[in-house]
Amino acid sequence: MKKNKLVAFSLCAALLATALTGCGGDKAQDNNNEADSKEPVSISFMTAATTGTVYPLGSAIATLWNDELDYVTASATASNGGVENLNCIRDGEAQIGVAVTSIMYESMNGTGAFEGTPDPNLRVLAGLYYNPNQVVVSADSGINTLADLKGKRFAPGAPGGTSEVETNYHLTALGLNYPDDIDAQYVGFTEASDLMRNKQLDGAWIMAGIPTAAVTEITSTSGGKLIPMDEELIEKLQETYPWYAKFTIPAGTYSGQDEDIMTSAIKITICTSADVPEDVIYDLTKTFWENIDTLSESQSILKSCSVENAVTDLAGLPIHDGAAKYYKEIGVLE
Repeated sequence: MKKNKLVAFSLCAALLATALTGCGGDKAQDNNNEADSKEPVSISFMTAATTGTVYPLGSAIATLWNDELDYVTASATASNGGVENLNCIRDGEAQIGVAVTSIMYESMNGTGAFEGTPDPNLRVLAGLYYNPNQVVVSADSGINTLADLKGKRFAPGAPGGTSEVETNYHLTALGLNYPDDIDAQYVGFTEASDLMRNKQLDGAWIMAGIPTAAVTEITSTSGGKLIPMDEELIEKLQETYPWYAKFTIPAGTYSGQDEDIMTSAIKITICTSADVPEDVIYDLTKTFWENIDTLSESQSILKSCSVENAVTDLAGLPIHDGAAKYYKEIGVLE
């Protein structure tokens, strides 16, 4: 009798399990199958030199993706910067990188440093923050506008460096003969600060995120001040160089800066290739923005970033379909 009762109980349990499977078990199994269906993905994330802010930023983002996405294995790789990053993405040696929109534009179109090697598959995953041009001069130099730089002892930056290129573009657009119309001192940020403190230099061009240590040093110890740019000049630059954006350095950013300063800026992006699957980029984009507050706790540069600005000032560069899908879902892209 006891054996018969045990058999009956086992049959009932089996029937109940079958009924539960019919009601909800299939759905649970389908979800597991969906998770298991994503093939493992390795992401090489090209950043910049380990001494700057971009490498630790890339490392933090890669760690986030590893923690939140079971099928992703991402690793940040130090590099020589944007040009190398874009070349690696074009050649399939990396899937993700950091670069400013100016050289992305050149890479996609095969101009400048990428002459003859265009990358039509280059895509934007997210626009991040701006690198503004900061023209800092001595308060007693008599310089109040860019035009006043003519004949002055000025540091455009190291030869071929970003700041030197920016100085060339802006002064040429203004109508000055660069470099002949200035007394050019081709030195870096640190040396420029020292020369200004010793009254051996009237000003310097610095392109970097704000606040920049070199500008803080010059304004707080050398009596330096920032000078603004005219909107008309920025608009003229945009006709030839579509990557420029108008940017305001807020009052109070630097010592003695009582007013907002209008200048030009270029946006830094996370970039990728159209060859990376849409669902992967969607997951990477969604995970990044849904955890931006947490990332900002250790990466202060991200505090100026917002998802609303992720799709603006991109020089007409295309957004990856996977990223666009996310931006459309949250209403920042039509």
